[in-house]
Amino acid sequence: MGEFGRAHGLRGEVRLKSFTGDPQAIAGYRPLIGTDGRTYALGAVRPAPGAAPDMLIATVEGIATREAAEALNRVRLSVERDRLPPPEEEDEFLLADLIGLAVVDETGALVGTVVDVPNYGGGDLLDIRSAATGATALLPFVKAFVPTVDIAGRRVVVALPDDFFAPARPEPGDAA
Repeated sequence: MGEFGRAHGLRGEVRLKSFTGDPQAIAGYRPLIGTDGRTYALGAVRPAPGAAPDMLIATVEGIATREAAEALNRVRLSVERDRLPPPEEEDEFLLADLIGLAVVDETGALVGTVVDVPNYGGGDLLDIRSAATGATALLPFVKAFVPTVDIAGRRVVVALPDDFFAPARPEPGDAA
């Protein structure tokens, strides 16, 4: 749902990156569950200065000092799945719904399983564990590589490069 950033000001406000469609809607989800194991309730939220619409300044219930706000930095926030509304359209889904799905190639042969859907800033990726070797590899989550997502059928169809699960080769000049 979001991730706390650095403290803002002296009275416990904190920067918050919202992953919700309407960034300020994150304040309506309660309780938010932090990766630190604590639960959080947001108070007021407002857009942070700058051009990023998903960056907010938030108050957090129980957080009243800069030091307490600083302790929240990098805590990721989620909500229990059953607290989320169902997707509005038939072909919509939550990225979390992809975790655990079978990964098959275009012929229907099992390739592996989706184990995570990370995003390191360049777009969503599928982290796929190979059914044959147990190795994992990242695949860009774009139509060219993932032409079909079948949530009801519990599978995604992928078009993998030939060397997708091949071990990384050292670059020339790398120490062996």
